[in-house]
Amino acid sequence: MNELPLPGFAEVLAAAARIAPHATVTPVLRSRALDALTGASLHFKAEHLQRSGAFKFRGACNAVWALDVEHAGHGVVTHSSGNHGAALALAAHSRGIPCHVVVPEGAVAAKLANIERNHATLWRCAPTQAAREAECLRVQRETGATLVHPYTDARVIAGQGTAALELIRQAAVQLDVLVVPVGGGGLAAGSLLAMQQLLPHCELVLAEPAGAADTARSLAAGEHLIDFVPDTLCDGLRGALGAPNFALLRDAAQVISVEDADTVAAMRLIWQVMKQTVEPSSAITLAAVLAQPQRFAGRTVGLVLSGGNVDLDALPWGQA
Repeated sequence: MNELPLPGFAEVLAAAARIAPHATVTPVLRSRALDALTGASLHFKAEHLQRSGAFKFRGACNAVWALDVEHAGHGVVTHSSGNHGAALALAAHSRGIPCHVVVPEGAVAAKLANIERNHATLWRCAPTQAAREAECLRVQRETGATLVHPYTDARVIAGQGTAALELIRQAAVQLDVLVVPVGGGGLAAGSLLAMQQLLPHCELVLAEPAGAADTARSLAAGEHLIDFVPDTLCDGLRGALGAPNFALLRDAAQVISVEDADTVAAMRLIWQVMKQTVEPSSAITLAAVLAQPQRFAGRTVGLVLSGGNVDLDALPWGQA
């Protein structure tokens, strides 16, 4: 793990300036049909249209371009089930430096293809957090690469916060609630930093799979609890909440736990109604709103559609 201090709003602003030449300013999408269905005014930040197909490019790009020349020359290394690895590979390629990605067995094929497409070196390991971190450390020692952790790196957290920063600035009205997915917590923590400064009265709601609900347990207990085995279709949300992420979120966010079946239904709804290709880890934000409609009715709600890297050969609503 890195020893960087916790980021603040200043770091989010610096990240926005740093990644501006490289990242896409994604649109905010609306749907009258979904507004009518939920009784809320929904504003979808379309990060599935970000470079590499997910918000993860923001944090990876910030981390890569923040490196000094000496450290950059040795490249970067991370462990990832897919989206962060692809994002870091693309960011490293944009700077012309090596990238190493440790991937667990069973990772989504479409996401591995994204990593390889951007010239990273893949290293495979057992599908456990301990195995991922051990292999990542080994590669780091052998290559001298800088570790860019998927969600605990302060530069990554600050970079992820730029999605909420853009959403808040793009929305035509003030948001009452911001709903983001939570796994490791990089997007959630970064979003909080932007929201607290620009919309201090806005409520932050984290959408989490019921089969990987460590954030809900941790926030309820007031202590960091990460001893769990994830069981969810949302492969991008299987990571345990990071320690710095918990420190930022513990007194400032609430969680809605969502069953996979409800997430899949929301995913299908987004495909059908909005004509947007999003993955389960992305659709969970709409699923959270649909799960507790009374909580959001009559309110202006921002939702981050976090990614669109779908394994088209394994769509969750059956075979043709």
